[in-house]
Amino acid sequence: MIPAYATPYLFSVMLILGFLFLSLKIVPEYQRLVVFFLGRFQVVKKPGLRIVLPGIQQAVRVDLRVITMDVPSQDVISRDNVTVQVNAVLYFRVVEPEKAIIQVEDYYKATSQLAQTTLRSVLGQHELDEMLTERERMNADLQEIIDQQSDAWGIKVTNVEIKHVDLNENMVRAIAKQAEAERERRAKVIHAQGELQASEKLLAAAKVISQNPQALQLRYLQTLNDISNENATTIIFPLPLDLINSFIPERRDPPGAER
Repeated sequence: MIPAYATPYLFSVMLILGFLFLSLKIVPEYQRLVVFFLGRFQVVKKPGLRIVLPGIQQAVRVDLRVITMDVPSQDVISRDNVTVQVNAVLYFRVVEPEKAIIQVEDYYKATSQLAQTTLRSVLGQHELDEMLTERERMNADLQEIIDQQSDAWGIKVTNVEIKHVDLNENMVRAIAKQAEAERERRAKVIHAQGELQASEKLLAAAKVISQNPQALQLRYLQTLNDISNENATTIIFPLPLDLINSFIPERRDPPGAER
């Protein structure tokens, strides 16, 4: 039995213990406590066991870890008037907890809306080919712009990545035709370059043969060998020009003719 005179003291002790229990806050390493004293910002408390007086102080927990945010698909009209749907992923974290709580009502929602509007405005300044081939540069532009505008909220944008650029079926077919035409153009250019190189080699070979009659004889023999290896019913025997010229009588001009 507890004596009657000890009851008020016991009640006071329990009240103090309960008050202390409600005042103790455990702050993990990745969080900070933004503390307000009677509605005014007081301090940002670091990790550990902290005391926040109920009714007098109010504490808001802020997570400092990197947050991964999916930016919903946005309808973007490119500079060459092509409508595409683009979505992205945003990586950011809070670096100044007091600004994230005081300067904006909901920093997560505000950052999401900012990322969506920036995605539409930045990509709308580029053509479709740039969206498909220069993503690294666009990611850097998006990160720089979002980071500058969210700096007032104590937000640091670490990375922005464009995930998908979705096209309608007509545009996909048009791009496929364009790629096919580009491949055909390259094939024709390569073929023309090959013919040019072959003609240069043939010209060089003709010069060598013209300067060496023996080389021409060897070429004749090579041609005969190639013909004999084929299943042909007709065989053509090329004769040296010197041999043919020996059978042609020399033309004599009549007396008094000018040469």
